[in-house]
Amino acid sequence: MANVRVERTEDGGFRATNARGAEVAIGGGDQEGVFTPVELLLAAVGGCNIVTVEPLTAKRGHRLVRLAMTVESEKIEPNKLGTVTVTYDVELPSEEAGEVFEAVAHRVHEKYCTVSRSLQDGTEVRLELP
Repeated sequence: MANVRVERTEDGGFRATNARGAEVAIGGGDQEGVFTPVELLLAAVGGCNIVTVEPLTAKRGHRLVRLAMTVESEKIEPNKLGTVTVTYDVELPSEEAGEVFEAVAHRVHEKYCTVSRSLQDGTEVRLELP
């Protein structure tokens, strides 16, 4: 089970913390040094894909020289995102590595990235109040 705690900080900001002690500062788009909630959603999509693609590609004998990505979306309504686009930026050590990377990246996107699959399938978000 995944679990994070999100809380207001003493200085009026917000912070998400996980059970392993990692923290992420959250705020509005006009604040420096923080992620907006939408940026965190996009980071989750990118993170889920990249942390799955990298070891699977390396396991097949092809450590990529550079592996990065950009994840973007635009609001299509005041409170709704349009299509989320994941664009890889890679430097391949060989043509064969490119073929392996493409196959792995497609498979991860279609089957193994929990975040992307949850967004695509429309996972229910339930509200529980005290």
